[in-house]
Amino acid sequence: MMNGRVNPNQTLETQGISGAAAVHYNLLEPALVEAAVARGEGHLGLGGAFLCSTGQFTGRSPKDKFVVRTAAVEDTIWWENNAPMAPEAFARLKADMLAHIQGDELFVQDLYAGADPALKLNVRVVSELAWHGLFMRHMLRRPDRAALDSFVPDWTIVNVPSFKADPDRHGCRTSTVIALNFDEKMVLIANTGYAGENKKSVFTILNYILPGKGVMAMHCSANHAIGNPDDSAVFFGLSGTGKTTLSADATRTLIGDDEHGWSDRGIFNFEGGCYAKTINLSKEAEPEIYGTMSRFGTVVENMVYDPETLVIDFADNSLTDNTRCAYPLEAISNASATALGGNPKNVVMLTCDAFGVLPPIARLSPAQAMYHFLSGFTSKVAGTERGITEPQPTFSTCFGAPFMPRRPEVYGKLLQAKIAQHGASCWLVNTGWTGGAYGTGKRMPIKATRALLTAALDGSLDRGEFRRDPNFGFDVPVAVHDVDTRLLNPRDTWADKAAYDAQAKKLVEMFSKNFGQYVPFIDADVKAAAIG
Repeated sequence: MMNGRVNPNQTLETQGISGAAAVHYNLLEPALVEAAVARGEGHLGLGGAFLCSTGQFTGRSPKDKFVVRTAAVEDTIWWENNAPMAPEAFARLKADMLAHIQGDELFVQDLYAGADPALKLNVRVVSELAWHGLFMRHMLRRPDRAALDSFVPDWTIVNVPSFKADPDRHGCRTSTVIALNFDEKMVLIANTGYAGENKKSVFTILNYILPGKGVMAMHCSANHAIGNPDDSAVFFGLSGTGKTTLSADATRTLIGDDEHGWSDRGIFNFEGGCYAKTINLSKEAEPEIYGTMSRFGTVVENMVYDPETLVIDFADNSLTDNTRCAYPLEAISNASATALGGNPKNVVMLTCDAFGVLPPIARLSPAQAMYHFLSGFTSKVAGTERGITEPQPTFSTCFGAPFMPRRPEVYGKLLQAKIAQHGASCWLVNTGWTGGAYGTGKRMPIKATRALLTAALDGSLDRGEFRRDPNFGFDVPVAVHDVDTRLLNPRDTWADKAAYDAQAKKLVEMFSKNFGQYVPFIDADVKAAAIG
């Protein structure tokens, strides 16, 4: 049985996926919510939000992600960072997964990634779960209904949470697997209900394709000045550093919250929605995101709620710290209708420093910007990946190593060239700890972070007085309106100055040791900007 709108020449059968009991093509949000509730995948929440649990896995499984090793990609994949899978193992995995879904009910969404029409990627998502279809309708961009009649997928994702892989047979690590095949243009996902694997697979694909076209692929949020798309800014950062929160500024227009490209024409959102963390979410601090929690069709993952009143407990992390909601961009009142912006005037790198050493903001030279981009220092926050229960300092190159199929220098040199070409100002912003390390200090006040970013984006911060940081060599503002001056010099916030000095020395040594891997591939000016 088949229903829904689809190109008759591009059904699952034409792709060799046959035998399903029913295939639902391109259902709209009401039908997907109705199907998900009827199938027991979750519950209808206040306002029509969809409340669900992702099951055993409440975050990504980066160690279970593989790239199929073929001649076409052998020389361009960063194999030290991307686990290889043999083509024969992928073929067995594909055959076994397609046999497993014989007689199943399947949900298909034909979508695309990339707001720039010249660079968009058509993606077909096939899943056992109706709510995964709803999630991806929010996360990717939705073609006009008439365009579905001629839609041809460039890539296909087949997601089968009920299938358990066999490591010996399928060449993977565990029963969970995410396998990308650049020759077949197919992604296979098994044994995880965490929907974020779908969207991050698309990001990984674009991170491979776009640099080959001279386009920078970025794990960042973006916004621009109201009424002026040419006054745009990008915010690099791993999950938990504040990309979504800080880009959703009511005084600016939101382009997107997670994944963007930077072409010669400017920046463009890959996605059509936002995937926001919701632990301790409040109406006062983040009213726009809070409002989506009672919006029809919003996907609310792993949040605890009263079974009778359906009221959500935003402080309850008993299921995971990685509670999230997914919603379309149009749910945010100040979102861009085009998801496009000009070449950014400001490049912001967000870090969550669990050492409590870095200042809340620092100005970077172009060489320092490339250094910190390649370093990608931050702390993995609780819940974002399986097994992370408290902040762990880490270096994730390009602020997104798990999604980078090419070597880091490819992205670093692209970014360096674009910053130089367009004269963007560069900033390092610490949203982590101050007054001490994690467990002793406290999180950087979001009010202070917002004030500092406002000053950076409107140009006033650049005109102020700066001091040279003795540990890291970058420029730090001496005073900023509406910001406690003590915050600007992190050593002043520590009761034990000797302890701060010891922590700073430790972090400098970590930077130096980590950066050694890039020294053979970088220019002299970046080497001169190196710390330690």
